[in-house]
Amino acid sequence: MSELYHLTEADALIVTDIQIDFLPGGALPVPESNEIIPVINNYIKRFKTAQAQIIASRDWHPEDHISFKAQGGLWPPHCIQDTPGAKFSPDLKLPPNSLIISKATQPNHEAYSAFDHTNLTDELYKRKVKRLFVSGLATDYCVLNTVLDGCRLGFETIVLMDATLGINAKTRDVDHAVESMRKNGAKLATESDFPDAPDTLPIEETASDKQAEKPSMLTDAKKKARMRSRGANKRIKTEQHR
Repeated sequence: MSELYHLTEADALIVTDIQIDFLPGGALPVPESNEIIPVINNYIKRFKTAQAQIIASRDWHPEDHISFKAQGGLWPPHCIQDTPGAKFSPDLKLPPNSLIISKATQPNHEAYSAFDHTNLTDELYKRKVKRLFVSGLATDYCVLNTVLDGCRLGFETIVLMDATLGINAKTRDVDHAVESMRKNGAKLATESDFPDAPDTLPIEETASDKQAEKPSMLTDAKKKARMRSRGANKRIKTEQHR
């Protein structure tokens, strides 16, 4: 029998890197990534109603970041500070008081995790957060590393499978990422694991797909994620979403 998650102020939703450069038409697009934004908005609504914490991470690179191909990295330039591609999707409905975590801000340090060289840990402790629910992009990179750090730091960490997508730069990267997260203590969930049924929400906010249905919820969610995914450090100041 699946666990039902009743949200409280001790819970936090982490929305990982829903930025224009990672969406179709962007500098480093995750295929079909725009399709999970309505699902994430559903989760935002749930967490806001429960007065739980809502946190959005973002890549916030300098122009000469080590991850870029010109510097010997894997990726084309993307999410450069203060450029249009670094902005959150205009379709993402972040509340005004959402906490914004900027990562990978230093030229010579790669940071896939929202915890890496940020003060996210301190913010979670300050807000007395005990449990993390992680969504966003990409399953096999920033979601994976954020989840692994959350588990390592002792937070109960749940991956929202219907609200994540991967890249699959190498065959089965998403499968391996999901297995790694599970082996390190993370749990997998979808909207059907919350007590209020998705169809009680407004029609325009119920765009989650059939993978949220039982009885084969986790199997279907993992399968859909694979299909969609083809193809004491220095700290920086966090911000409040305006």
